[in-house]
Amino acid sequence: MYPFITCLGYTRHMHKSRRLSPREWVVASMVELTVVSIVLYVAGAIANRSLAFSYLLWNLFLAWSPFIATLMLIRMLRMRQWSSWLMMAVTLVWLLLLPNSFYMISDFIHIQDVVRNNVLYDAVMFTSFIFTAALLGFSSLYMIHAELRKRVSLRVSSTMVGCILFLCSFAIYLGRDLRWNSWDVFINPAGILFDVSDHLIHFWHYGDMFTTTLSFFVLLGSLYIVGWQLGEATR
Repeated sequence: MYPFITCLGYTRHMHKSRRLSPREWVVASMVELTVVSIVLYVAGAIANRSLAFSYLLWNLFLAWSPFIATLMLIRMLRMRQWSSWLMMAVTLVWLLLLPNSFYMISDFIHIQDVVRNNVLYDAVMFTSFIFTAALLGFSSLYMIHAELRKRVSLRVSSTMVGCILFLCSFAIYLGRDLRWNSWDVFINPAGILFDVSDHLIHFWHYGDMFTTTLSFFVLLGSLYIVGWQLGEATR
């Protein structure tokens, strides 16, 4: 646990030296949770003498990508109009990356793929990774939502956020069931377009598409609403 304690000490040192902004506190908290997840994975790997579940590290790295893109986008918004081509391109990249954060929720299905010493420990480890990834996604969306509220009405911004969460839920289906990745939009756009159009045209053959998309939309939407209300209440 030394890396975790060191990270906590560094955060407290920064707090004493100067007052952190709310956004800096969020970043520091996300770093702390990431360190905890990595420590849990390393401890489990040593105890089991196995590198099983190493993909959690890569998935968590991908979960950081929309959060980092959000910080860059907000910084750029101070100097540019959101309607500019550059800002629209950055926003599109962020939208493509955002499902990576919520996708990790589906990793729970792998928890018993490998026989290990302690399933309960693995459950804690999985929860740590997934909780961190989901928080990264919700924090990213919350900051974008806050920027939208500065420019459009509450109803319009909330509708846009709802559409984003629905697209993320559908993207989770594309990633989990059809095995597409975010970067395939640039590497193989024709393949994705053909696959998606086939599923939409013959939707009655793909019941799992509705089940996965709607269940994730309900889950993500309800969690975000609660998080947004807590954020507004404690602002």
